Amino acid sequence: MQTERLTLRLPTLGDVAVVGPLLTDPEVVRFLGGEVVPPEVHGEIVQKWIDRWDTYGVGAFMVERDGEFVGRTGILVWDRRTWTHRGPTPPAEFQQPEIGWAFVRAAWGNGYATEAARAVIDWARAERGIDNLISLIAPANIRSQRVAERLGATPGETITHGDEAVESVVWRY
Repeated sequence: MQTERLTLRLPTLGDVAVVGPLLTDPEVVRFLGGEVVPPEVHGEIVQKWIDRWDTYGVGAFMVERDGEFVGRTGILVWDRRTWTHRGPTPPAEFQQPEIGWAFVRAAWGNGYATEAARAVIDWARAERGIDNLISLIAPANIRSQRVAERLGATPGETITHGDEAVESVVWRY
């Protein structure tokens, strides 16, 4: 998928070599579980991204600018009953697709998150028939709140999700 400045593509195992700046920067992962991911685990992370495409038909797109990896954006499917995304695939009526994004720090402030996420939202609606998108955003994550606002989302309820019991606001598109 192409935007004005970016290329969005499916992940491959070859991406293990380029995801370091995204997964090892404490400021980047601050709102993505908060833990720096050691290089020896990068292969497992990229494989999860690939597997999600196989399981749900949606997942993370790798985002490139002029052939250089700058981040990822895409759809993550949550189980609304437990607000988790690991484990068995939830029945369709409990699946909640989320649009999310994460960019290397060197790419921050360029509008890439908004541009890439807008393309994924349009793609999800047109190609996958997904209309009930959300973003789960930590109350302190002002940057992502601004991206969600630019994309037309509005904040709603606060939930606790994931294995780490993270508190996030549900932004609805």
